[in-house]
Amino acid sequence: MAWSAIQYTTVLLLVLLPPPCSSDDRLDPGEVLSPGSTIVSGGGGFALGFFSPSNSTPSKLYLGIWYNDIPQLTVVWVANRESPATNSTSSMPKLLLSNSSNLVLTNSDGRLLWTTSSSSPPASTAVLLDTGNLVIRSPNGTTVWQSFDQPTDTFLPGIKIGIRYKTRAAARLVSWKGPEDPSPGPFSFGMDPTTFLQTFIWNGTYPLTRTPPWTGYLVNGTQLQMNTSIILYLAVVSNEEEIYITYSLSDGSSHTRYVLTSSGEQNLQIWRSSAWVVDGKMPTNMCSRYGYCGPHGYCDNTDAIPTCKCLDSFEPTSLEDWNNGRFSQGCRRKEAQRCDDGFLALPLMKSPDKFVLLENRTYEECEAECSRNCTCVAYAYSNVSASRSARDTTRCLVWSGELIDTEKIGNTAGGDTLYLRVAGLAAAGVFSVLCVSQINLKR
Repeated sequence: MAWSAIQYTTVLLLVLLPPPCSSDDRLDPGEVLSPGSTIVSGGGGFALGFFSPSNSTPSKLYLGIWYNDIPQLTVVWVANRESPATNSTSSMPKLLLSNSSNLVLTNSDGRLLWTTSSSSPPASTAVLLDTGNLVIRSPNGTTVWQSFDQPTDTFLPGIKIGIRYKTRAAARLVSWKGPEDPSPGPFSFGMDPTTFLQTFIWNGTYPLTRTPPWTGYLVNGTQLQMNTSIILYLAVVSNEEEIYITYSLSDGSSHTRYVLTSSGEQNLQIWRSSAWVVDGKMPTNMCSRYGYCGPHGYCDNTDAIPTCKCLDSFEPTSLEDWNNGRFSQGCRRKEAQRCDDGFLALPLMKSPDKFVLLENRTYEECEAECSRNCTCVAYAYSNVSASRSARDTTRCLVWSGELIDTEKIGNTAGGDTLYLRVAGLAAAGVFSVLCVSQINLKR
């Protein structure tokens, strides 16, 4: 993790630890990496070594990976986040590849700071790749452990953020505790462990913001033209074993990364000339924070100024609060819901949270599931057969109770048609806004 206002001190210490590690791209069994030495990837883009935040007192040492070909020290991965070494001549850390082919980080007194736990055959090698991925490879070239499976706060091209279906093992980003403190912070980013269909940024266990439930639109890759020279290919991949998001960059792109900051924002950063530039962030504005518009309210991002509005057939629970920009109480029904109410189609919506996923349904079956259940307030359907998923290729979502964290997103990528049960409606009609409060929200 790195910010322009942060300065790191480079640790330059000479230690006599035979045999020393050279600055090539690998660590062989018995070799030692110590402060002042680095392992550099074959193309020179990344380095593995020890660094120390400038304000740590006493100075703490961390084993990390950073960009090697830019002047600003920018750390993308940290091994010993919870167990820093002390920067002193009496307690010098060292990293070695053990005879059991595990990476082991210890202090000079032998205290274990961090280790891998792979089942590696003897004579394996640790290699730092040009992607920034540190891997342990068996003699036959098989990767038995990789740092990409244990990301810290940075989402690099090629990393998978997702969940394994059987074990529920998840790969998440976890923020730094502070701008100069690599220890785990309170914020995390990852996939919903319940449905696997959406991603969250959490503060502890409380959601801060949420992406739309997956409709299958990203599975073959989406080109996001960010400037004249960079195309980002974002993909959601689903197979029998796992579902994950990943991305790659067009050839010749500048360094690009997603970072979960110590303040809980996920920033898309691009290296331009001499500094990191933020080209996008999540949440994008106050209105897109989780549940900002309250129950049955939604954020209309198609307006020039993002605006909280009530869903059709709803009105503000407290008109005074609503008109004063306090939306947490949300909206209430103008008329009681009845079993014979019809459904209104609301296109290009970010569907609410707290849905129930029904698998293996046609659209007609999904509609019927909600229609015959008098407590069902809405449903949404997507056929994700284009995803080439080995699992069920339909996605029926139904809601009972309050509709939380809804948005109108105004583009087809990721947008759902939300079918809302509306009092007195016998058939789907045209979307109309019944209640608007236009409050200037910070972007």
